[in-house]
Amino acid sequence: MSDSCALPQPSVGEACALPGATAADTGRTWVGPNAQERFEILRSARSIAVVGASDNPARASYFVGSYLLGSAPYEVFFVNPRATSILGRPVYPSLADLPYAPDIVDVFRRHDDLPGVAQEAVDAGAKTLWLQLGSWNEDAARIAEDAGLRVVMDRCVKIEHARFHGGLHLAGFDTGVLSSKRQLISRPSAS
Repeated sequence: MSDSCALPQPSVGEACALPGATAADTGRTWVGPNAQERFEILRSARSIAVVGASDNPARASYFVGSYLLGSAPYEVFFVNPRATSILGRPVYPSLADLPYAPDIVDVFRRHDDLPGVAQEAVDAGAKTLWLQLGSWNEDAARIAEDAGLRVVMDRCVKIEHARFHGGLHLAGFDTGVLSSKRQLISRPSAS
């Protein structure tokens, strides 16, 4: 799988940087997996734990969880110490409480919480730490990588999965229409 048909990608480590900014400008030094490596992470995974999952339909974690349950082949675990059920599924208070180690730990938590979540992912035996779009924490990445986990930062699991599986529309959802043709919009004639 290549990025040859994808939109132009920012330089390594600059997904959320302002246009024209360099890694030195952002202070980012960590280099993440390329598209093929992210595809392999998602292809080989069988389970995803969504840490910071919310039962609020307006939250990104709810939308991602809903997508994963309905459009992806993963066993999905929701992790939140204050919830009991999300999307009809049980919620676990921590990664340590899951019935088995998840392949991917997908994190929706505040920046300062990320190193702690990385350590919890290591302790739980996860294979990949995935920090959602807008999340970048090199300390968390170092903790995970030093323990042998793969790390993805500043990427959305839902967007990446849909991108690799042909379900990504410009608005971020599957339209159900497979076509390379533009839709013609009929306009009423002027009378």
